[in-house]
Amino acid sequence: MSHNRMQSEYRTTASMQGSGCSSGLILPPLAVLFITGLLALFANSPMVTVSAASLPATGPGEIPVTGYTQSSLSPIFTPEVQYWGERILAWSAEFGLDPNLAATVMQIESCGYPQAVSSAGAMGLFQVMPFHFSAEDAPMDPDTNARRGLAYLARSLEHAGGDPRLALAGYNGGIGVIARGESTWSEQTLRYVKYGGPIYADAAARLTTSGAVYEWYSRYGASLCRQAHDSLGLP
Repeated sequence: MSHNRMQSEYRTTASMQGSGCSSGLILPPLAVLFITGLLALFANSPMVTVSAASLPATGPGEIPVTGYTQSSLSPIFTPEVQYWGERILAWSAEFGLDPNLAATVMQIESCGYPQAVSSAGAMGLFQVMPFHFSAEDAPMDPDTNARRGLAYLARSLEHAGGDPRLALAGYNGGIGVIARGESTWSEQTLRYVKYGGPIYADAAARLTTSGAVYEWYSRYGASLCRQAHDSLGLP
């Protein structure tokens, strides 16, 4: 898949959710009943809520993300990761994670290739090391792999005090690196957060394209994504 094709495939239009604010106006009784009904409907609808503590600050011109609810993945991820979108939403909800953070990990770790295996022995969609599995587990099974990987990501985020960049460092280098200075981090972990941090920030800011994803793809991900593309039977 060429770089131009890759860009055109994952560059789609993002849907934007507006935030409501109280105007202080007195509403007619019928309007009050109507709004009350809507609130009751939404209260019973399952949504994934993203906590403010887990989100990066937005830059100039970006849309603030504090307190928003997430019903789909950001469009910045490649088609191979988008393929798993509905399951990423479900997996992330189990562990109280922002699905865009989970998708960031999948993007860098496997580009959605479920049979990915690293030279260090990490396996599957989330490149989980063997010692995280029980004897009864099927490590390459997407659901099992996701649950083991995202359980560790959730622990990492907790140890990182909700800082997604530090959580990514902990996911790659082990939770112990979170408490250490960055000067002690391995080259691999530094590279991991160099790309993972900006990719997640772009996703959380609801951007429609990401230079960070394209740079990662161009430098490291093209071959991996081609394997995922072919394995998943994408057009």
